Amino acid sequence: MGEYHDREWGFPVVDDRRLFEKLALEGFQAGLSWRTILTKRPNFRKAFHDFDVEAVAAFTEDDVLRLLGDAGIIRHRGKIEAVVNNAARAIELVEQEGSLAGYLWRFEPDPAVTTRPIEITDAWLSQATTSPESVALSKDLKRRGWRFVGPTTAYAFMQAMGLVNDHAPGCVTRAEVESARELLTRPS
Repeated sequence: MGEYHDREWGFPVVDDRRLFEKLALEGFQAGLSWRTILTKRPNFRKAFHDFDVEAVAAFTEDDVLRLLGDAGIIRHRGKIEAVVNNAARAIELVEQEGSLAGYLWRFEPDPAVTTRPIEITDAWLSQATTSPESVALSKDLKRRGWRFVGPTTAYAFMQAMGLVNDHAPGCVTRAEVESARELLTRPS
């Protein structure tokens, strides 16, 4: 977990494959701990062909049954079927919008607001699981036919992929993430 926190979580990502992988894994994480998903991530990558959207979108019922028997991943039919469905929706989205990254980064909160030092209060902690932007992203993805992409899942995705920097004040990684965000050329 420490390595993930210090080297991945919150650093901005604009690679479509990695973004799709993270959306898929966040869907699998719903109701479970992230530690469980992170431990199984190599198995998920193998089972879902390294989250290649074209390959996953072509999965059949036989593939779903194969995955339901794979003890290396979370064997939840709804979540497995959601990843297959979402791969097909991702292909449609890329055809319409140009890239998954360009579409997703449109939901980045205003950096002028999100880069101010945060004060951790009880109110902040109680609201740290969603944002207006994650609600909007969730609604738009659902409108496009995506599944397992609720507002909390969308917010966790936004945190992990660097659309927001929710490293706590005083966290040694916060400044490094903010620097990476400042240097990032946002996809269009």
